[in-house]
Amino acid sequence: MKSTTPNYKKIYTDLICKKYAQNKEELLPLLKKTKLTSLDIINIDNKLCSIAKLDYNISEDQKFRSYDKSAILQILDYQKKHNFNNTSIAKKYNLSRNTVSKWKKIFIV
Repeated sequence: MKSTTPNYKKIYTDLICKKYAQNKEELLPLLKKTKLTSLDIINIDNKLCSIAKLDYNISEDQKFRSYDKSAILQILDYQKKHNFNNTSIAKKYNLSRNTVSKWKKIFIV
C-alpha cells in the first residue's frame, strides 16, 4: 500500500531552489535526513518563515499542524532535558499549555 503522506523533502527542496536560492547553503542541510519527522518539518517551516519575514497568523497556521507520537515524545523529552515548564515549552513550539498537559498525561504516566 502506498504512503499517503506528502513528500516534504521534494516539496521543500523545490521551494528552496526556486524561491530561496540565495539561502540554499543554509537551508538544504536541513533536508539531508533520509526520513523527516513532523518536528523536522515544523522546524524547516519556521526557518523558511523567518527568512521570508512572513507575518502570518500563527493561530491560523496552528490549526493545520499535527504531531505524531515520536514528535510528541521529542518535545516532552526536550522539556525534561531543559527543565522547561508547560508554559515555556508551549511558547517555544507555539502550542497550548493544555495540549502539553494532555500529552504528558497520555505519554508520561
